[in-house]
Amino acid sequence: MGRIPFDQQIHNFQTTLDQMASKSGGPVAIADSVARGLFFIGMGSNDYLNNYLMPNFPTRNQFNAHQFGDLLVQQYANHLTRLYNLGGRKFIVAGLGRMGCIPSILAQGTDGKCSEEVNQLVLPFNTNVKTMISNLNQNLPAAKFIYIDITHMLEDIIANPAIYGVTTLDKGCCGIGRNRGQITCLPFETPCPNRDQYLFWDAFHPTEKVNLIMAKKAFAGDRTVAFPINIQELASLS
Repeated sequence: MGRIPFDQQIHNFQTTLDQMASKSGGPVAIADSVARGLFFIGMGSNDYLNNYLMPNFPTRNQFNAHQFGDLLVQQYANHLTRLYNLGGRKFIVAGLGRMGCIPSILAQGTDGKCSEEVNQLVLPFNTNVKTMISNLNQNLPAAKFIYIDITHMLEDIIANPAIYGVTTLDKGCCGIGRNRGQITCLPFETPCPNRDQYLFWDAFHPTEKVNLIMAKKAFAGDRTVAFPINIQELASLS
């Protein structure tokens, strides 16, 4: 399955805006709609899973965790500024979750426990993203960026699974091998019959139920999950 880099996604968005403007009376005619729209961006996991954490990749020899986090967020800030220059004003930026606890990483260990090494690796990224959001809010007039703390929400579910009706935290609902995470969900593979009881759908991604739990928290939650305001408050801004 191919991946479209963030840079190309922004280019595609700009092309779409140009097409819309040509049919709607020019850029000014669509500017208000773009400014009122909500831009949700979740970036970073593939940069670690398919780059920094890959065996025999040179990146980890070139950068330590802090340097790599710095590099990613520098590029991130540039991309978000491009979206701002295209007219975006309301941005929802999701941090990374506890990547050391996903089935793909669990399957690589021998004790069945989360990899604290991986969890620690991504901490600089989340810390830098929070700083980036504060800087963008200060430096880009009329823009509002908010941070969604995925780590906090996942930690709450892991610590209190019964509250959320989740019983299986260490396996994918659909996958092959140890923790159903060595080979991710394949076409025509039969998933588990009780997916709502699983934290993870496959080797990497939360289930639909868990995504819905986190979405509701991000939409109307307090500052422990959404900072400086939640999505509902962001949407209401003029």
